[in-house]
Amino acid sequence: MARFKLIPEVYLVLEREGRVLMSRRFNTGYEDGKYSLVAGHVDGGETFREAMAREAMEEAGLAIDPDALSLVHVMHRRSEEERAGFFFRAAAWRGEPVNREPDKCDDLAWFPVGAWPDSTIPYIRAALDHLFAGRGYCEFGWG
Repeated sequence: MARFKLIPEVYLVLEREGRVLMSRRFNTGYEDGKYSLVAGHVDGGETFREAMAREAMEEAGLAIDPDALSLVHVMHRRSEEERAGFFFRAAAWRGEPVNREPDKCDDLAWFPVGAWPDSTIPYIRAALDHLFAGRGYCEFGWG
């Protein structure tokens, strides 16, 4: 019998002056035209914080020391597969956000906390709402 597998994802909750950095998906085949966060999958042989630092550089040109990342929320999500999303805040970073993947993202912008774009991916909206309400864990897609 095959062992159950869970897909690990990392998300960056980058805050500045009461705003959160969000990216709009483009030309990916999944939730295109909707806002998400700088995010990605964890590769084998790297920690979740290392994966988040790697994705921040790849997607937004941000240099983040993995030790500057704090886990602030976890989401157990059910879609076509089961996934676990780990949401990290950065205490510090170097560089200004720039769209380094224009083939997958057509907007990178700051939005006020709680005023997420109408076109935010539903599970991202749920995670952010839970996170900013002070809840460290939520579930999505189970009902």
